Amino acid sequence: MVDGWAEALDYAHVHLGGRASWQSLLAQAFALAWDGFAVTSSQGYWTDFRAPEIADWPGFDGLFLQNGASLPVGHLLQQPDLACVFAKLIDNGPRDFYEGAVAARIIAGLQETGAIIGADDLRQTRSRWAAPVSLGYRGHRLLSSPPPTQGLTTLQIMGILAQFDLADIAPSSAAHFHLCVEAVKRAFEDRGRIADGAAVDDLLAPDHLGARAADISTQQAMAWPHPWQHGDTVFLGAIDAMGNAASMLQSTFYDWGSGVVVPGTGIIWQNRGAAFSFQPGHPNMFRPGKLPFYTLNPGIALDDAGRPAFVYGTQGADGQPQTLAMLLSLLLDYGLPPDQALAAPRFLLGRTFSDQRDSLKVEGHAGDAVIAQLKTLGHQVSAIAPLSPLAGQAGVISPTLGGHHDPR
Repeated sequence: MVDGWAEALDYAHVHLGGRASWQSLLAQAFALAWDGFAVTSSQGYWTDFRAPEIADWPGFDGLFLQNGASLPVGHLLQQPDLACVFAKLIDNGPRDFYEGAVAARIIAGLQETGAIIGADDLRQTRSRWAAPVSLGYRGHRLLSSPPPTQGLTTLQIMGILAQFDLADIAPSSAAHFHLCVEAVKRAFEDRGRIADGAAVDDLLAPDHLGARAADISTQQAMAWPHPWQHGDTVFLGAIDAMGNAASMLQSTFYDWGSGVVVPGTGIIWQNRGAAFSFQPGHPNMFRPGKLPFYTLNPGIALDDAGRPAFVYGTQGADGQPQTLAMLLSLLLDYGLPPDQALAAPRFLLGRTFSDQRDSLKVEGHAGDAVIAQLKTLGHQVSAIAPLSPLAGQAGVISPTLGGHHDPR
């Protein structure tokens, strides 16, 4: 992640006329860690949710807990160890995280917790440059991150929806929900093939998308057999006055990452390795130097002239492609402005931490009639609260319409 920040900043300086310095950008992060910020209700929720186990996690008591109890909402959270890491990165540059004093502290701390890691592991960690995957959709070109992310899954969903004429289908109607849900199911059948180095070019081929669409019945739902994974992710998007656009996500994967604060650093270590498999022959079989499957898939939509029409993304792990399918359909099929598209009802398929049923969770403001019609189509529907955080927390930025954040 740190190397990615540096690569993005260097690219901005060389290609986009960027003038911000590494030191000035990290100074803001240093100040937040050193001076502190108020504990949010979200942080309080996730601390309480993990109450049975969090007290035993390395480095949490005395930082995110006080004598084993959650910090109260509004409490000033100061993180001096993390501030010291930022200070070293400000003074010594980004590679200090991988090769310098910060790296040595990380390695010693992780080894103290029992992790098997050495100097070469951090030294060899560098960002990758890769071409985005893309798909034409309703006069736009959608760009997403390539494998091993599920960006391909989001594009598959949209490619399946492109096979249907939605002109006579009302937005957020039961028929609209049904098509989006069924497109998600077909794309998720292919998701297990997405892996670092895997050959998956055929997943966006017109004949493959056409076959997936042809498998959809407009009158009957297909069963949903897939497990759900939760995560902790933030979407960041920006468009500047010159029309330059950036879309990115960062994630620790799970609400508190691996449940380890690296001793002496204040860093919550991420948990992306959980996506590896130890099943022989599995596309995501673990091996040295391989990246795990990633749920992150930020996007950019280009107009017919190749200029950024909007950037978009959401948190939500497995729910990301589901949230984006409804959002993009409302934006591109129906021309809704971003604020209305973001506020419209959405769905989440499968199990969650709060509901272990393999059901279709539909937000309550879809209305009783829509939920009833979905049930007649064979969906096992569970109503969830209107504007529920389970349905994703997305963002859309347009150079003409401005920035819009999810009301959830």
